[in-house]
Amino acid sequence: MSVSLVSNSYLDENSGKIRAKPVPWEGYQRAELVTSEELALIKKVDRQPRAKTESILVSDGQTYALLYLRLLKKLQRVDTMQCLLVLIADALLEHDERIPLFTRASQSDPELPYVPLIRTLEAQDDFVQLKSAQILTVLLSSETTPLQHQHLQPFLKALATLVQGQSLNKRDVAVQCLEALLARPECRKAVWAIPGISAGLVDILRHKPGPQMSYQVTFCFWLLSFEQDVAEQINKKYDIIPLLVSVAQAAVKEKVIRVIVATFRNLITKAPSANLPAMLVAELLPFSKNLSARKWSDEDILEDIQFVRDELESNFESLTTYDEYTSELASGHLSWTPVHESDDFWRENATKLNDKDFEQLKILIKLLGTSNEPLVLAVAVHDLGQYVKHYERGKKVITDMGAKARAMELMTHPDSDVRYHALLSVQLLVSHPWATG
Repeated sequence: MSVSLVSNSYLDENSGKIRAKPVPWEGYQRAELVTSEELALIKKVDRQPRAKTESILVSDGQTYALLYLRLLKKLQRVDTMQCLLVLIADALLEHDERIPLFTRASQSDPELPYVPLIRTLEAQDDFVQLKSAQILTVLLSSETTPLQHQHLQPFLKALATLVQGQSLNKRDVAVQCLEALLARPECRKAVWAIPGISAGLVDILRHKPGPQMSYQVTFCFWLLSFEQDVAEQINKKYDIIPLLVSVAQAAVKEKVIRVIVATFRNLITKAPSANLPAMLVAELLPFSKNLSARKWSDEDILEDIQFVRDELESNFESLTTYDEYTSELASGHLSWTPVHESDDFWRENATKLNDKDFEQLKILIKLLGTSNEPLVLAVAVHDLGQYVKHYERGKKVITDMGAKARAMELMTHPDSDVRYHALLSVQLLVSHPWATG
C-alpha cells in the first residue's frame, strides 16, 4: 500500500516546492509550541537531501513517525501542515514497512494517527486536503482490522465533496482513494450510505472522461457491485446500466470493457430481476454478441461476456411483448420500439396497466411528469392516448390521476414531436365518453 497508490502530478510538483520552503521552527519553539527536543529532531530532516533523511529514518523511524504526527496535531499554519504532510509521505514512499510506525502511534496517543490527518482535510488549502487524503488512504488501506466509524466516516464525507467538485485534481485524487478503499467490505457499505459519492462518480462518467479516469470510475462501480444492496438498487437510483453500456461502446481500452462486463456479471448474479430488464432495454444483448466475436488478450473477459450474453438470451426468450414493455417503462428510457405503435398490443394489454393498483400506469404517468427528454415525453404521452383508446374507463382514471392536465401542458412543449403526440392524446381524452359503473 505505497504512497504511489494515489499519484497525481499536482501533488508531486507542489511537494517538490514545499521541500525547499523554510518553516519557522525556531519561532514555534520561542512561542512554546515546539519543545527543544522536537526542534532538534525536526532540524535534522528539514530541507535535507533524501539520502540523509533516509539514513535517519532507518535508525529512528518510530521516533520520527510520532514527531511528525504530534507536530501535525498541534501546528495549524498552512505552510507547516504542508511541510509535515510531505515529510510523512516521503517517509512512506517506497517503504511500506514503515506504515505500522504511523498506525502504531495510537499506542502512545489514541488520537494518532488519524485525528490530525482528518482535521487537515478541512483546511482551506487544496494541497493540504489532497496530501492528507493520499496519506489517509495508504494508512487506512493497510489496517488489518475493520476500520473504525469515527475515522472512516469523516474521510468518506470529505471524498464525497472532492469527487463532486469541479477541480480535476480533486476528482482525480478522490477517485484513486475510493479505488483503494472499496476493496474493503466495510468501506463499500459506508460509501453506498453516502449518496454524494455514487452521484459524483456517475457525473464524472456522464461527462465522458479519458480512458484512465473511465477505467478508475468503472473499477469503483465494479467493487461496489459485490454488495447485495448495491446490486439491487444502483440502476434504479442512478440509471447506471445504459450509462455503462454507452461507456463500453465508446471505449478504446480493453481494460475499460473488461471491468464493465465484470460489473454486469455481478449485477446479474446478485440481482437478476432488478437488472436484466434494464440490460435488455439498453440493448446489451446485441452488444454482448458483438463483444463475444472480438479477439481479447485476456481470456477472463470472454468468459464474463459469454455469461452475460447467455443470461440475457435466456431472459429474452422468455419475455412476452408486455414484459418488454414493462422493462422499458422500468428503465425510464422509452423509445419507438414496435409495441408502442401496435394496435394489437394495446388491445391485448391496455387493461394490464391497471394491475397491482395501476402500478405500470403510475410509472408511465411519473415519467410524463419527471422526464426532460423529448423522446421519452413523446412516447409516454402517446402511450397515454393508447391506454384511453383501448380501455373504456381510461379517461376517468387518467383525469383522476392528474395526467390529463400534464398531457394538455405538453401541447405547448418546445419539441414539435412532443406537441404532436400530446395533441393526439388530448383529442382521445376529450372525445371518448366517460364510462360509468
